Amino acid sequence: MTYNIMLACMGGFSTSMLVKKMKESAEKMGIDVNINAVSETELDQYDDLDIIMLGPQIEYIYENLKKQHDIPIVVIDSLDYGTMNGEKVLKTALEILENGIS
Repeated sequence: MTYNIMLACMGGFSTSMLVKKMKESAEKMGIDVNINAVSETELDQYDDLDIIMLGPQIEYIYENLKKQHDIPIVVIDSLDYGTMNGEKVLKTALEILENGIS
């Protein structure tokens, strides 16, 4: 199964760097995932997502998104985000998706 993971932040730029690291980790792990990054204002343009991961700077939209989407939505850990720890963020997403945690 291929998961569709979307990262969102204010402008989509910092999460784009994290997406690159996550894709590198997925490749090393032999996992097939689609990972993209957008700005918070573009999230409503996507409907085939399995999980939305928010940059810590936009945590304030979490509750509103939970009401709008019937998929897991999580705020990325600040330390993992700040250090661009793509492997840890990817593993967090996979754990949530595979264990049904939201």
